[in-house]
Amino acid sequence: MTEERRRRVEFGDFQTPEELARDVCAKLVGLGLKPGTVIEPTCGVGAFVLAAAAAFPEVQSVLGFEVNAQYVERLSAALLARSDGPRVRVVRADFFQVAWSDELASCAGTPLILGNLPWVTNSALGALGSQNLPEKSNFLNHGGFEAISGKANFDISEWMMLELLRAAGPRPTDLAMLVKTAVARKVLAHAERQRLPVKEASIHRIDAKKHFGAAVDACLLVMRLDPRFAARHDYTVYDDLVAQTGTRVGHRQGLTVRDINAFEASVHLLGRAPQKWRSGVKHDVSAVMEFTRVGDHFVNGLDEHVALESDHLYPLLKGSDIGSNRRWREKFVLVTQKSVGEGTQWIRQVCPLTWSYLERHAAALDARASVIYAKNPRFSVFGVGDYAFRPWRVAICGLYKSLGFRLVGPIEGKPAMFDDTVYYLSFDSESDARVAMTSLTSEPAKRFLMSLIFWDEKRPIKTGILNALDWSRLVEDALPAPQLAFDL
Repeated sequence: MTEERRRRVEFGDFQTPEELARDVCAKLVGLGLKPGTVIEPTCGVGAFVLAAAAAFPEVQSVLGFEVNAQYVERLSAALLARSDGPRVRVVRADFFQVAWSDELASCAGTPLILGNLPWVTNSALGALGSQNLPEKSNFLNHGGFEAISGKANFDISEWMMLELLRAAGPRPTDLAMLVKTAVARKVLAHAERQRLPVKEASIHRIDAKKHFGAAVDACLLVMRLDPRFAARHDYTVYDDLVAQTGTRVGHRQGLTVRDINAFEASVHLLGRAPQKWRSGVKHDVSAVMEFTRVGDHFVNGLDEHVALESDHLYPLLKGSDIGSNRRWREKFVLVTQKSVGEGTQWIRQVCPLTWSYLERHAAALDARASVIYAKNPRFSVFGVGDYAFRPWRVAICGLYKSLGFRLVGPIEGKPAMFDDTVYYLSFDSESDARVAMTSLTSEPAKRFLMSLIFWDEKRPIKTGILNALDWSRLVEDALPAPQLAFDL
């Protein structure tokens, strides 16, 4: 990675095009915003600072904060040639070192926090060894496994916006930020949980590919906070910056609802799933733990031909297999435990070929970075328990943009395993699995789930949504069970 590319990744440095900054400010004027002060917390080369100074001629002060000295120098030079330059002040500062509550408290009039925060996650920064991070904390209050695994990953812009909302305190404050759409929803959900005084809010989609060359769903998030008005935590999503009509999205019973009307029509299905949806096996080293069968031996991801006992080898269906209803491709996964935390030393005596293989690849297995491996027996995997070894499953891939449930039976006499992009229910009998499959693929169930799924997200189907559907309420109305949907 070049130094320039590394810097752009580290600081989420996607400079806002001047035209887009002007269009955003024009939208804010059209929405009736009349700030006394404009603050740009990460102003870069100043597209928003300059656009705001022009769009809000009555504003008393425009403040731009930026950590990059070259950007500060470039913007300061540009301001010298502008008639509105005297109303603009540029400060070289690190966002994470600024006392934002003090800055906002000193603002004249209603402050407008405007800009384009870094489009980068904390895990990406950690991989770079970057110090451009907030102080480490479980700021979303994740618990247990979630706090040390995937759900603990977050966009830095999410943390930054929540910090700005905290700093705003009780005074009227407007916020308008270009962010990933998924981040905007998380911030709005946080505002609802914390009962922040949101007077009105909206999401206006933008073309991130056109403006930033980024293949993500992005938007302008507008939030107007004012404790003098009754809080309203429903919001409107518009297709672009000029659209006049949009879709109402809101929060109901702890859930973010994409389609309020559809949700309210099927709210009788809201509850707790009869059994918890599980994710597939997590091992974090597919080149070592996954195999393709070739004749009477196995080939791993390192193109090594190996011979292993069958005891710990299970048929594997990847998320792409489930999502596309593809035939089983004679893939296998090595499952070292029947339950999380179970010892693995006994494999040495019972399956010496498997143990020898694990020891040969111990360097890769021991190097797995997550603390969940360090605190468990050597060669551990996750996503195992009694549920993982029942013969029948109903499965769905969380990454696909459709409700593609699949009924999966045993393969070569063993329960099928999945990778951790797949969520599934497991059953001891085929008949029980078919009843669940029929309920989950019914129109009422699909309508309920569709009301909660945001298809623009990277992983639109989540266990939190699946577990909110009490599909047992549909069993008594179930149609004849479908035929096996997964072609082995």
